[in-house]
Amino acid sequence: MAKPERKRALRGRAGRMKGGRGSGRASTGQVRLWGRHAVEAALLNPERKHRKLWATREGIESLDGELPPDFPVEYADTPDLDRLVARDAPHQGLVLECAPLEERDLAEVIQSGEPGRPIVLLDQVTDPHNVGAILRSAAAFNAAAIVTQDRHAPPESGVVAKSASGALETVPWVRVVNLARALDDLAERGFWRIGLAGEAEMTLAEAIPTGPVALVLGAEGAGLRHNIAGHCDALAKLPISDAIESLNVSNAAAIALYALATSGD
Repeated sequence: MAKPERKRALRGRAGRMKGGRGSGRASTGQVRLWGRHAVEAALLNPERKHRKLWATREGIESLDGELPPDFPVEYADTPDLDRLVARDAPHQGLVLECAPLEERDLAEVIQSGEPGRPIVLLDQVTDPHNVGAILRSAAAFNAAAIVTQDRHAPPESGVVAKSASGALETVPWVRVVNLARALDDLAERGFWRIGLAGEAEMTLAEAIPTGPVALVLGAEGAGLRHNIAGHCDALAKLPISDAIESLNVSNAAAIALYALATSGD
């Protein structure tokens, strides 16, 4: 429940959506986020530069965090918000337009983070729902960052943010030009690089070392590219039954991160 003093401030600042129509697209260079967890996390992130929040009154009531002073809010009805987002997007009465997050440097993330935390690298995983779900698991199991290529990866978007359920704001997302080079850099910094591959002979539990791990996952179907697999210190598989061929990449990431988190128990 929002605090009474904040609600009064919002009523004084908010306007009404003019004409109730939106293009469904963000302004040039902006990102449009939706859903309570994604929007609230973005509002509370001091690294975000916000532009505008469209909301139903019920959406405002659902927010637990504080809005910045004099934050621009426009009240709207649910059909109006539907026009601002992707078709059938579950916006929960909240749509936020903001600038993309600043790009992160891999070396900086490693140096500033807690030693020993795993890093997740995604080899041409392009589905934004999967990337968002992996961000969520990375937050849940204390991963230091996820790493993708500049190309062959989805852009920051409302779909990623909604699937991440707030984790887009807390888990650094590093984009690199060359994933193989990033793996080399991680090896030089003491990371043991484990690629998940269904054809591997040993299980993930057998491959986990005592030091920090760089966990590498490939796209569904294609799996790890040959060059990326060649830059791993070990290939490992999850011990799934013969009843199913493989797992969704986001499910595999969650299980693998749990295994890493509990390996020292």
